[in-house]
Amino acid sequence: MKVLRMLANMTIRSKLFGCLAVLSLALLLLSGLLLTLSGKEKQALGAILNDRLVPLNQLNKVSGAYAVLIVDTAHKARSGALSPAAALANLNSARGDIRTSWDAYVQSEMTAEEAANVAEAKKRMAAADEATARLVDIIRRRDGAALDRFVTAELYPAIDPLTEQIARLMQIQIDVGQSLARDESRTATLFQVIGVIVALLSAAAAAGAGLVIARAVLAPLDRLVTTVQRLAQGAQDVEVPGCDKGDEVGALAKAVVGIRELGVARAAADARIAAEQTHVTTSLAASLRAVSNGDLTAIVTADFPAEYEALKRDFNSAILSLQQLLGAVMASTATIRSASTEIAQASEDLSRRTEGSAASIEQTSVAVSLIDKRIRATSTAANHTVANAGSTSRTVEEGRRIADDAVAAMGRVSESAQGIDSVIEGLDKIAFQTRVLAMNAAVEAGRAGEAGRGFAVVADLVSALAMRAEEEAKRARDQLSATQADIETAVAAVERVDGALQSIASGVAQVNSLLGTIAEDNAAQASTIGEITGAMTGMDQMTQQNAAMVEQTSAAARGLSNEALLLAEQAGRFRISNDNSPTPGGRVDRHQGTLVSA
Repeated sequence: MKVLRMLANMTIRSKLFGCLAVLSLALLLLSGLLLTLSGKEKQALGAILNDRLVPLNQLNKVSGAYAVLIVDTAHKARSGALSPAAALANLNSARGDIRTSWDAYVQSEMTAEEAANVAEAKKRMAAADEATARLVDIIRRRDGAALDRFVTAELYPAIDPLTEQIARLMQIQIDVGQSLARDESRTATLFQVIGVIVALLSAAAAAGAGLVIARAVLAPLDRLVTTVQRLAQGAQDVEVPGCDKGDEVGALAKAVVGIRELGVARAAADARIAAEQTHVTTSLAASLRAVSNGDLTAIVTADFPAEYEALKRDFNSAILSLQQLLGAVMASTATIRSASTEIAQASEDLSRRTEGSAASIEQTSVAVSLIDKRIRATSTAANHTVANAGSTSRTVEEGRRIADDAVAAMGRVSESAQGIDSVIEGLDKIAFQTRVLAMNAAVEAGRAGEAGRGFAVVADLVSALAMRAEEEAKRARDQLSATQADIETAVAAVERVDGALQSIASGVAQVNSLLGTIAEDNAAQASTIGEITGAMTGMDQMTQQNAAMVEQTSAAARGLSNEALLLAEQAGRFRISNDNSPTPGGRVDRHQGTLVSA
């Protein structure tokens, strides 16, 4: 609950920044994992290539040079298929290739088992090199008998132990490479699972951020819009939600409460004024009905509000004056009586309008001033919020750019894997060529008959080893394809996170649009307030004109009063006191209000 209260009091900008901070942290974590995975993959693939595949190729060259080139050259020199010069050239080339490949191999990283086998191979290589040196000397001396003895008795005992030891070294390379590939596969699987978990957590965080924005911003704004619409329709008992919030929604809710209270106060004031006016008009109407029936004693005795006391006094004074004067006026001509009545009614109406207009203008001026201040404050807050929403959109775009960088980095890793695939393809071709050479050697051994039987066995071993190398190259290519598939899965996860960020950016744009609409509504209300102010100015001018008309009417009434004094002697009977005695000289028709001669 404490956390919910703290979130309720946070500003909209703080809520948006908080959500973006959580998403950015998740994105950075995912990017870090992907970069770590790509680095591990690159390092492991480099280790397999440099420490296992390349040494395997070097050992294959050494074994091929001994088992194929040297042995094949010896047999061909013995059979006369090669001249001594060509045989010596082949042997020197083979010895150079052996030395180059072997020196490069012993510089690579080795396990303890591999180092022990290398030491044994060096001993056997020394014996093989010594035998090769004797073969070179025999061919150089062109001693056919010695060459026959060497090929049949010394060649294979010197070469076979070395090729067997090299085969063990090659098997060690294959076993270690497979072990590294399995370890790397497990590591890649672990990182893939972690990446998927982080991606799911990021998606959950994005959904939570959208829910927070919807519940903390959009839902309160929708409720406020509904409340304002009900207030605009005239409802005064509306409960304004969100007043307890400490963010911009709370400030807007408090402003709506102020408008509601202002409307309630205005309605109460209007009701009070209407009740007072009803009471005044009822009392005046009763007195006026009595006066219209000829009863000039019907003065107003009811209590009037303070604003209408002057009207009451004026009315009663007018009745008293009429008691003294209207007898003569009523006895005068019909035109004078009609004019006097209309003037009196106009004076009363103008007086009431003047008083009512003055009070209404004063109250309306105060109300309009308060509304104008509220609307300006709300417009300023809405403009600030629009600017903050724009900053939030830019932050989301920055997060999407980071995701694009992560995808590009994984693309580079995929390209590196394709380069390794080409290396494996080259090794596959070398293995195929080695098998072809072994087949050729087997054919030559068959031609040599009994003397070439041992060489045929070696050729079969080399062919089997070449087939094994092809199989391992295929397995390495399959492992590399699986790694590329894992990288593509990680790229898809990052793209889904980028889609979630795009959804958040769309939600922020909707909030920005809604706030812009609120700002436009505030501007329209400010324009309306200006029009109301102009109308109030016109009302004030009308009030001044009414005051002038009252003055003119008063002057006309004084003129008529002078004329009534002249006609007082002609007044007929008229009730002007409570003794019901008629005025001498005539009587009054109660229905017509006219003076009848006696």
